[in-house]
Amino acid sequence: MPHRTLSIGQLVFPLFLVAAFTSIAAGVDQPVVGLGYIGPGAGIAVLGSFLAVLAALVSAIGAMLMWPMRWLWRAMRGRRGAVGAKVKRVLIVGLDGLEPTLADRFLDEGLLPNLARLRDSGTYARLGTTCPPLSPVAWSSFSTGTNPGKHNIFDFINRHPSDYRPRMSSVRIEPGRRSLKLGSRVVPLSRPSITALRKSKPFWTVLGESGVFSAVLRVPITFPPDKFHGVQLSAMCVPDLRGSQGMFTYYTEGGESSATMDGDVGGERILVTRNGNRVESYLPGPPNSFRTDQPEVRLPFQVAKNRQGQAVLHLDGQSISLTPDQYTPWVRVSFPLAADIKASGTCRFLLRRFDPSLELYCTPVQIDPDKPVMPISHPRVYSTYLSRLLGPFATLGLAEDTWALSEGVISEGAFLTQVYDIHDERRRMLLDALRRVKRGLVACVFDAPDRVQHMFWRFMDRDHPAWVSNDNGNEHAIRDMYVKMDQTLGELLEQIGDDTAVIVMSDHGFKPFRRGVDLNAWLLANGYLKLKDNAEVSDQQYLAEVDWSQTRAFAIGLAGIFINQRGREAQGIVDVGPDYEQLVEELAAKLTGLKDPDGRQDGQVAVHEAIPRQKAYSGPYVDAAPDLIVGYNVGYRVSWDAAVGKCGRHVFIDNTKAWSGDHCVHPGLVPGVVFSNLKLKGDQANIIDIAPTVLELLGVAKPSYMDGRSLLCDEPDSS
Repeated sequence: MPHRTLSIGQLVFPLFLVAAFTSIAAGVDQPVVGLGYIGPGAGIAVLGSFLAVLAALVSAIGAMLMWPMRWLWRAMRGRRGAVGAKVKRVLIVGLDGLEPTLADRFLDEGLLPNLARLRDSGTYARLGTTCPPLSPVAWSSFSTGTNPGKHNIFDFINRHPSDYRPRMSSVRIEPGRRSLKLGSRVVPLSRPSITALRKSKPFWTVLGESGVFSAVLRVPITFPPDKFHGVQLSAMCVPDLRGSQGMFTYYTEGGESSATMDGDVGGERILVTRNGNRVESYLPGPPNSFRTDQPEVRLPFQVAKNRQGQAVLHLDGQSISLTPDQYTPWVRVSFPLAADIKASGTCRFLLRRFDPSLELYCTPVQIDPDKPVMPISHPRVYSTYLSRLLGPFATLGLAEDTWALSEGVISEGAFLTQVYDIHDERRRMLLDALRRVKRGLVACVFDAPDRVQHMFWRFMDRDHPAWVSNDNGNEHAIRDMYVKMDQTLGELLEQIGDDTAVIVMSDHGFKPFRRGVDLNAWLLANGYLKLKDNAEVSDQQYLAEVDWSQTRAFAIGLAGIFINQRGREAQGIVDVGPDYEQLVEELAAKLTGLKDPDGRQDGQVAVHEAIPRQKAYSGPYVDAAPDLIVGYNVGYRVSWDAAVGKCGRHVFIDNTKAWSGDHCVHPGLVPGVVFSNLKLKGDQANIIDIAPTVLELLGVAKPSYMDGRSLLCDEPDSS
């Protein structure tokens, strides 16, 4: 870091930051990004005093990292395992969304030799999932060994009873409450808070309490990172540098600038103008909370052709070559906030074309793992270590940009490149952890199966409204993905011996998403919901046009229906007790078996079962769940409009989006898979059973709060 001489004026402001904690943006009401995962942005915060910021900058020098790295790897070698451990090490490979019927098919075709090896020598079985079978819910049950009523995660989002607006279900990020205003500047005087809302204790924490070391990589719902005896890299719900769940930027010379795409959130289109062979624009960054008006911080850039005729991006003191249809490497950028305080991020660019008009895509600007503005790993130095070892990598919770593909901003090929680049980053992290951790737990979740099946299911489903004929080269994208996952598993199996237990699993399976069910339209048509001025439709997000004085039930999110309960919701009208119970039972009876008169088959059942929450869950957090969980039939899911609190004209609507596969159905219809090199009790295995199984393998007693049972066959379950 070069030495700089600061003037008195430059020094005055930073001095106020000693022992103060700063936030870039609270962002708790900012909408989420992405077609499938709908909810408010997590927000973003910088934790640490001015002195801590300076220390972080100094520690970025490689020499300063030598001691922490030596300490880290001494710790990763682990203490001696717990007495009574059956194996030295457990390896868990999570393949998010791997579908058992497809696994069966590709196993029979001989395409998955490494999974077949586990099946033949150990176990292959269906793995029951959660109600509802959503990734944040299922992975939370995986980590805690409990049903959702004990870990408090029921959806990607939850509604806030005080104003009916959505809130992210797993994390709260709020600014510090005290600050000092100095003209147009703001000096934060209290620490912002990042609060995990997942309850219960993950099994790696239980292991750590017995001295067993764990390396946990990109398991969903680990943000903020857990503090335990081990290392962890957070995953789902890590925001981008703007505080959203992933806001891409698209630069074009045609059309108009817009902050959203197609009336929804997900990307920002910026209109640029050309001056000869040069185009100038800016990269949007976080709001600057060091100023009273919190302006968006922007980094200017220029795209120009060099003497060889190649387009070059000039950004933040860097010159980056742009080759059409090829991603740049990760580009580090720094957004100035105050004096010498900057927020560091990373992003990648994809030039679609420069002539005759510019089309340039930029991924969401993600938290720089080398200089994270907020904790994304435990210990904090772990993300820095990985960055120094592997180079910059994706840190966003939902890093694969499904929205950009749906909007046509990137091609299917560019999306697949992005998916597998991220997959390779994670593969290299996992291989490094296997080399370092000789005793204990190593766990990593790969997202590629989930993302590829969401976006490419239409290629193999001729009954899908968005079916695409097999003529563009991507008809086998899902099959090829399964082969890729198997190849990765083979590489991992080469690194282990007989002293390592291997569990390969998915949190749920996958099914087609052909038709959407607009629950709010159904509630409106059946007299349970009213709109203001007796409107027939509402195109406003987040229930903005609902008449609460006449509404008894409403839907928001992917999981179910809420009752407008008196004393709980701000304008509730349904009394607690018999009125509430009768309404829930009435809705469950009417929705269970609900038929779609216009489906591909006459009278096709759209809702397999609607389940009152008291029948679905047990535990101290049941009251935080939706009052009714809607378990859809195969081919159906909540409509895009209902998920964000809109109310359309029709109850049933074709899904014509690229997002054509999903798992938001009844849990009994979409189990996951489990493979192992051990003989496990595969009958009726459930995702909540993985935690107690790992504990027994490593010689640690199962806590009484866990609902799961050990799947080991050699001894009866002690519970």
